[in-house]
Parts: sequence; structure tokens; C-alpha cells
Amino acid sequence: MRTTLNIRDDIIKQVIELTGARNKSQAVNQVLEAFVREQQTQKLLKLKGKLHLEDNWEELREMELNEV
Repeated sequence: MRTTLNIRDDIIKQVIELTGARNKSQAVNQVLEAFVREQQTQKLLKLKGKLHLEDNWEELREMELNEV
């Protein structure tokens, strides 16, 4: 998707240098993907200690097989 953005030259140069991207679009895409991954990771980490998961997949699988 083509989008027009006003990004400071010094920032985009740093982003290109740090990402090793070949062009501005590639650099911006890499940074945005990294940002999204980081935000999703932070959301998951906030759930730490709030969820109780049981490791009973074998029992559930056995029950499922017995139903047939």
C-alpha cells in the first residue's frame, strides 16, 4: 500500500543503517513489524500469572478417541 509520510531525514537514515535495509520502504516495514511483535509480546507478558493452563492434552486426546 502506497502511503505518504513525513519522516525526519536523520531518523530514516538511522533506521536504514540499523536495519540494513536496501531502501526506505524496506526499513519502515522492518521497524513496523518489529514494533508490532514487541507490542504483542508485551500483551502476552502482562497475562503472566493470570492464566492457569493444565498440561492434560494426553488425557483430552484419549477422551476424544474413546468417543468415536
